[in-house]
Amino acid sequence: MSDAASAPPRVLHLVTDPGRSGAQNLARDLHAELLRRGQPSDLRALRPDPAGSPADGIPVLGPSACHPVTLRALRAAAREADVVVAHGSTTLQACALGLLGSGTPFVYVTSGDPRYCPGGRARRLWLAAFAHCAAAVSAISDGARQALIQSCRLPAARVRTIPNGRATERFRPAGSAEERRCARELLGLPPRGPLVAWIGSDAAEKRFDLALDVLERLPDVHLAVAGDCPLPDRRADRTGRAHFLGRLADSAPLYRAADALLLTSDSEGVPGALIEGTLAGLPAVATDVGWVRDLVLDGVTGALVPPGDAPALAEALGKVLAGSAELGAAARERALARFDLAVVTDAWQLLLQQVAGR
Repeated sequence: MSDAASAPPRVLHLVTDPGRSGAQNLARDLHAELLRRGQPSDLRALRPDPAGSPADGIPVLGPSACHPVTLRALRAAAREADVVVAHGSTTLQACALGLLGSGTPFVYVTSGDPRYCPGGRARRLWLAAFAHCAAAVSAISDGARQALIQSCRLPAARVRTIPNGRATERFRPAGSAEERRCARELLGLPPRGPLVAWIGSDAAEKRFDLALDVLERLPDVHLAVAGDCPLPDRRADRTGRAHFLGRLADSAPLYRAADALLLTSDSEGVPGALIEGTLAGLPAVATDVGWVRDLVLDGVTGALVPPGDAPALAEALGKVLAGSAELGAAARERALARFDLAVVTDAWQLLLQQVAGR
């Protein structure tokens, strides 16, 4: 076999913007791990971050996701790669259009629940059409894989299950009460008392309103809110116990500061924040949506509650906080076994080699 045939493929990771959502974080971690293993890898963003966050060292291709300038820059960048990895639905559309006829295959990475499509039937149809342009599609769980095959009419052999992953050394638990106190001080959070982390965006399906409802029902609990949270949502807090941290460049200190993680979404896949928090030894109280139960075992690593039920969420959170140490240890053990970045990257290298060699 020639050196060219045996060499690992050159990979271009594509994200929508340089923000810090789950898709971008997976792309960053996977890119860094491939480089560490000696595999050529590059990382680009389609557009600047609308929230104004700095590019963070990620080259931006154009002014908007599917602008002609952006698509031409994508096509040029793809000439230096053997395979492109499209992280998220916006990058799927850009790759389907920009790489048409280029000869460079791409892999589409899905992270949410394909059964939940906010744009309705029309958006579901165009997502399915663009997904057929991908050489392979990565699903975060076996359940998501089956849903993709059924909803997008994709050939089963083209859809692979590769879990979301995180670098475990970055998300270690707090080693002592003093380290937890220091993490709280760093973030400007109360030094004592139960503290729950909520990490999300301003998307309607994240249901931040439920988090505030839960907070009102637990008078001794403080809520640390990380991510995009518009001013009206901040003003909706009537307790004075919600602490708005904005976007965090590094979420690890928040996990070390908190006692539990709260997920209130109406729709999820297996969210990256849930993986990060459980790796850091936090039990989670989560709505039973998507494939959250791949990570949260009710009564073992946290609690699962039907979506939209604030009283049930509050009751479950009170119980989880009472036994957070034991539940958190079990949560970390389960996350290490399933979502360690080293294991996930092994699966990715195999898929990339197969796609590039077709």
